[in-house]
Amino acid sequence: MLPSAQMKTDAETNRSRWDHARVRLLIPIGIMVVIAIICIAVGVLSSAQRANRISADSEEQAILRSLDENAERALRHLESVASMPQATAKIRDSYDAAWVDRRVGQWLETFYNADIVAVLGIGDQTEYFRSRIAGERAPADLAAGLAPTIDILRGRLSEQPRRTVLVSPHDLSKPTKAVAVIQNFLGQTAIVAAVAVGERANPANGNARAPIVALVKYINDRLLTKIADRLQVEGLHLIDAATSPSDDQTVTIADAEGQPVARLAWRPKRPGGAVIVSFVPFVAVALAAFALLTLTIMRHMRLTAAAIGAGERQLRHLALHDPVCGLPNRIYFSERLERAIAEVRNGGQTAAVFYIDLDHFKDVNDTLGHHIGDELILNVTRRLTQIIRDDDLVARLGGDEFAIIMTCASDNYSLQAVAERILTAICAPYVVSGHGINIGASIGIAVIDSCTQDAGDILRYADMALYRAKNEGRNRACIYDAAMDADLSNRKLLEDALRQAIKNRELHVVYQPIVNPSGKRLVGVEALARWIHPVQGEIPPARFIPIAEHSGLIVELGEFILRRACLDGRNWPGLAVSVNVSPLQFRRPDFVEAIERILGETAFEPNRLELELTESTLLGNLESAELSMLRLKGVGVCFALDDFGTGYSSLLYLRRFPFDKLKIDSSFVRSIEKAPDAAAIVHAVVSLGRGLGMKVTAEGVETADQHLFLRAAGVHSMQGYRFGRPMTAAEIDDRLAAPEAYGVASPEQEIAVAS
Repeated sequence: MLPSAQMKTDAETNRSRWDHARVRLLIPIGIMVVIAIICIAVGVLSSAQRANRISADSEEQAILRSLDENAERALRHLESVASMPQATAKIRDSYDAAWVDRRVGQWLETFYNADIVAVLGIGDQTEYFRSRIAGERAPADLAAGLAPTIDILRGRLSEQPRRTVLVSPHDLSKPTKAVAVIQNFLGQTAIVAAVAVGERANPANGNARAPIVALVKYINDRLLTKIADRLQVEGLHLIDAATSPSDDQTVTIADAEGQPVARLAWRPKRPGGAVIVSFVPFVAVALAAFALLTLTIMRHMRLTAAAIGAGERQLRHLALHDPVCGLPNRIYFSERLERAIAEVRNGGQTAAVFYIDLDHFKDVNDTLGHHIGDELILNVTRRLTQIIRDDDLVARLGGDEFAIIMTCASDNYSLQAVAERILTAICAPYVVSGHGINIGASIGIAVIDSCTQDAGDILRYADMALYRAKNEGRNRACIYDAAMDADLSNRKLLEDALRQAIKNRELHVVYQPIVNPSGKRLVGVEALARWIHPVQGEIPPARFIPIAEHSGLIVELGEFILRRACLDGRNWPGLAVSVNVSPLQFRRPDFVEAIERILGETAFEPNRLELELTESTLLGNLESAELSMLRLKGVGVCFALDDFGTGYSSLLYLRRFPFDKLKIDSSFVRSIEKAPDAAAIVHAVVSLGRGLGMKVTAEGVETADQHLFLRAAGVHSMQGYRFGRPMTAAEIDDRLAAPEAYGVASPEQEIAVAS
């Protein structure tokens, strides 16, 4: 029994020893686990607090920086107005109230959203006041509100005024030409900016003899909401000095003495909470198996770090690149543009931005589908990337818009040469999924030099140049110049006036006679739009028609002209009435229905209506164009191919589309007397028309020699000043009533008399 008892005792002793060993091992492990958990918890809590603090500080700096940027933008707008030579003439030399209201007050209110604009004279008296509140007059204490800014500008102060914060601090003992402050303006916190007028404004003498343009932008809920939306900050608002919000973060804008000018509060982001929440499951697992968790966490951290790194790289690529073609997007382009501007400012080579807009791309999407449009974008991308250098950048800004940042010479010849290379690459025909596609492009060019302010200015300049290129006929490039600002403003005013004129039916229609080859008999008329502006007088169609096309007003204008022509044409039995149709009007889905509706409303005979189309109207729109023309041909409407010979002159159009007439462009008619090739082209067009069973009309006939040549060439009809300038409907009535009074001499007699 003793050995067994001894064995049992030894076993119990060993088990007790192992238990004590496990306890001794578990106790330090447990202590280590507890210490580790406490340390991790403290670290997590402190990290959460630090993350909250860093986030709040970052939001605070971003808010203050946004206020400064608003003030600096106010100064830029003021300086662009006050430094113009016109400002010196219209404000400083000879005050022009209308000009000041239009080019200073309205301009700053429209493009900067200024709440108050004022012009102060030499003696600081108010010469002009404009408020965003309609009808508000200049308050009696306006001068007191502007006094700190004016005193700084004129160099009257030796120290910074109380309750005033300078946006760009400078030596107050030295007058400056421009200043912006944040202050309490007539009971409200506001950005107040002022600039001395004219290029001769002299800070050395305190601008004592210079008028001043000032603006006020209230720091109100509207402005703070815009800043909050841009910065993704919640609940940004002004608070009183005595208010102490418990949960909101606050920042005080103070003057040089520490006196508060304004206090802002917002709900700060608290990223620390997410850190704490993610820590809870980790603690539970750590308590279960610390050793295993340690190994798992280390491995997981390595894998997570790698995955996060790969994910961040992928997300950054997706965030900065276009998903269709893989080119950098607008965000990436803006970052690169800022760097390019900084490099040029630091003495680097000049560069330029080429802003490209594809012409007729929308037609491809509408007629062939978006998948074909995406393939076309890929083709354009390949061509653009092949013609740029490695150091240049091509980006897709969205839709059919591309942009290139290129280091190059800044002279017009070099810029146009680059633009021509781009246009040549883009405009070459494409074959996408068996479809032949022709598109064009318009390019706006803005030069980056040492005077460039920021990326926003460059993009605005390039956009204005692109606007000019489109208005000048597309498929070309224009380089920005300072005159485009005024031109854009004038175009906007003219567009608004045209919209009102169309709405009020202030435009009228005249008719240019179309005669038989002898010139004796009237066979038709062409309806032409005319606009008499109440202030500017008669505005040529070459000026307002492009504006109507660019703004979309051409659709309403075209229907008005067509309806008026049909109503007037009912009084001219036997005469054909020709009406021009714009590409935008023709490509509308309801174009055929609109024509049929107008014919029904006016009771005009469809077989006397002749719609004139240009070749550009049909580009990229072949199937739907053919269907529309066939539907209208079915009700009797005729079609003429206008300006034949000046575009692609594709025989495909003549064979495929049901045209009844070709119209020889006036440029060939003017040249037949001095250019043998022009005369040969006219003969060829007449022969082509006759061979295809089409009639041929010559436009722009002005001389007896042209009349004689065209009659001999065999044209079917002519129009031009030789046979009558555009007339009113009443004058057409008179001409039909007494045709002998409007006849022209035979060209042989006229030439004989002249010789």
